[in-house]
Amino acid sequence: MISGNLLHFMNTLEINTYYHIYNHANGNENLFRERENYRFFLEQYQKHITPVADTLAYCLMPNHFHLLVRIKEAETLLSTFPKLLKTTSNLPGFQNLEGLLSAFISKQFSNLFNSYTKAFNKKYQRKGSLFIKNFKRKAISNDQYFGHIITYIHLNPIKHGFVTNIADWNWTSYHDYLHQQPSFIHRQPVLDWFGTTDEFRNFHETATREMTYKTAVISVPEHD
Repeated sequence: MISGNLLHFMNTLEINTYYHIYNHANGNENLFRERENYRFFLEQYQKHITPVADTLAYCLMPNHFHLLVRIKEAETLLSTFPKLLKTTSNLPGFQNLEGLLSAFISKQFSNLFNSYTKAFNKKYQRKGSLFIKNFKRKAISNDQYFGHIITYIHLNPIKHGFVTNIADWNWTSYHDYLHQQPSFIHRQPVLDWFGTTDEFRNFHETATREMTYKTAVISVPEHD
């Protein structure tokens, strides 16, 4: 289940930590050409990532994506993947269980990108990598950053000129917070931060009008 190929992933994603994760298409290509691509990516995302991380926000754009996730606790990961315990002995390169889990989680993201690329290449008769090799991640360092990065992620379609109304972009978790339907989105920490659904909506509407993501205390990632 785990191999030496994971060694280069070590210490990239720590357990029980919030991360803003983002990546871009390789070159000038798009990651998503049609509606089915978005749907399939989310399907693969839930297959590979939901077992290892809670997803609080996402936005899929034609040539890039943004995620806000919380990597699950060691106990949860080990109960979901009990075979990991058997790999901690006689495995060169891993200092401890936490290092092994970190590598395993990063490998899950690699599996997501590889599975999506394989299907995408087959569908459109293309070859080669689709995503930039190393996805970017930034740990959420404070409470203010937490709230602003959620808004930043949801406002990405407005920033890039695809829509003027945040609700008009389908491929974002914004809708999951307004409509309490079953979802893979882990909503409670976000609603706790904003207070109520109405306050969540109002905050986003104010950010849309004032374009506060340009001056918020968040760093704007390259290629987004």
